[in-house]
Amino acid sequence: MAGSEIRPLPFHLALAGPTASGKTAAALEIARHYAVEIISVDSALVYRGMDIGTAKPTAMEQASVVHHLIDIRDPLQAYSAAEFVRDASALIQDISTRGKLPLLVGGTMLYFKALADGLDDMPPADAAVREALSVEAAEKGWPAMHAQLMTVDPITAQRLAPADSQRIQRALEVYRISGLPLSHFHAAKADAAAATPSNGVLISLEPSERAWLHGRIAQRFDAMLAGGFLDEVKTLRARGDLHIDLPSMRCVGYRQAWEALDGLWPMRELRDKGVFATRQLAKRQITWLRSMPQRHIVACDADNALSQVLSKVHVAVQNKPLSGG
Repeated sequence: MAGSEIRPLPFHLALAGPTASGKTAAALEIARHYAVEIISVDSALVYRGMDIGTAKPTAMEQASVVHHLIDIRDPLQAYSAAEFVRDASALIQDISTRGKLPLLVGGTMLYFKALADGLDDMPPADAAVREALSVEAAEKGWPAMHAQLMTVDPITAQRLAPADSQRIQRALEVYRISGLPLSHFHAAKADAAAATPSNGVLISLEPSERAWLHGRIAQRFDAMLAGGFLDEVKTLRARGDLHIDLPSMRCVGYRQAWEALDGLWPMRELRDKGVFATRQLAKRQITWLRSMPQRHIVACDADNALSQVLSKVHVAVQNKPLSGG
């Protein structure tokens, strides 16, 4: 994988997969055979005090191999993809310089994509422009706004449905702020990524039978509840400065627990709602993975999944670029 800079990153490994696919066990198995340091690629593990509901590696697991980007933010703070790319890129350089193998592990696919494809220079959201577009859409309707987009950015408009209000609004917002179509920024990012050699190998843990993953998700959520997850959320609520609209509290499981404690629905429904939300997350993660053609797939529900992962790591290390660190 290449970073957002033109200079390619040193050789590194990446291990991705949906939630409950066995990433932590596979990463620790790799660490038993190679001198690696693990870089977490997980938007929830960055938060301190959120241990049970994130299935954070245990203190013993973290002591067995160096982990990075875990417990680096308070739940009140945000952590963006741009910050991840900055931090992960610096860590890959540093770990490689010290003679270790950087191993990125996680399930936040946006982070993987940002590191692999780079970040564009698209203008940030502008509340005033967005509000003006909302008012205009209320008068004319989103199909009319889609037609307007077709005149200024036909490439983007052709891939959006006329009722896709969120994406139409963002595309028009970008155009009105910058005078350039959204497709221009996407093309520029793609060109930069294509011009930057990739020095990473992505191994993807994916279930051949979705039922296997669903079973693992249910078992994990039950274990979280038995391990004190609800008390963990109560402790976070007791701080008094957190709320459900923060990125940290929107994490799967935490949102459902927070809503149950707010009395939005009976506590007895927490388990089913949590399991369902986690299944939906896993589905989105698998969809993201399927958009990454460079990945090397291992069936995480195979009996020999760990040996398959090690085999792919061995091949990757043997074939790594001589200039890749």
